[in-house]
Amino acid sequence: MTRTIQQLFDLTGKTALVTGGSRGLGLQLAHALGEAGAKIMVSSRKAQDLEQAVAELQAAGIDARWIAADCAKDAEIERLANETLQRMGDVDILVNNAGAAWGAPAEDHPVDAWDKVMNLNVRGYFLLSQAIAKKSMIARRSGRIINVASIAGLNGNPEGMNTIAYNTSKGAVINFTRALGAEWGKYNITVNAICPGFFPSKMTAGTLKALGEERLAAGAPLKRLGDDEDLKGLCVLYASDAGKHITGQWLAVDGGVSVVTGG
Repeated sequence: MTRTIQQLFDLTGKTALVTGGSRGLGLQLAHALGEAGAKIMVSSRKAQDLEQAVAELQAAGIDARWIAADCAKDAEIERLANETLQRMGDVDILVNNAGAAWGAPAEDHPVDAWDKVMNLNVRGYFLLSQAIAKKSMIARRSGRIINVASIAGLNGNPEGMNTIAYNTSKGAVINFTRALGAEWGKYNITVNAICPGFFPSKMTAGTLKALGEERLAAGAPLKRLGDDEDLKGLCVLYASDAGKHITGQWLAVDGGVSVVTGG
């Protein structure tokens, strides 16, 4: 029988791993999946931040746990995958969200900073997706991978924003999503991307201070920045059976900024 919309979006019995899940957008995504019924494993580098995040999730009635790991390091990614599977069982939903940014004019951008951004934002997504798929999703022919990209991967920047490595990495994430979705469709693994616009967070604090929240909001047709609710719906769509026929896609959640900038 055809399921109801409530049944299609229900994630009860599912397990999700969310990287960069201790604050900001990652924590919002962890809330969304947990509120829809999934068990949550959150990861980031700092144990103290993770303890606070899990306490917040648990206070909301979500079954949540944490593992501290650096997704810029191959060995740490492997450990994260193995420990998550050991403690939680099979992973149904992987959210690749851990990320880094660096601000510098392109002509003066440090190469080591370029490598730092690329290793976490692109290589880390690939290696963790590969590990979770090989250890859990492919054999079961079932999985959802959600990559957090950015509208920075769609365009250049307004004057005053010098984040060439970040923009390049997020453009790579978008095409990584397309390519992986095409290749892993045969395993019934969907791969999709979320492209947030400007959301207040620790990572965007410098940009918001430099350009001003009012100026950034004024550039969006909806005249606002993103908030703590705006990514939840798309995340659960991608993660649930409501989105089972969607793969290799990206969607901007940006108040319409990419519409007027040509993304």
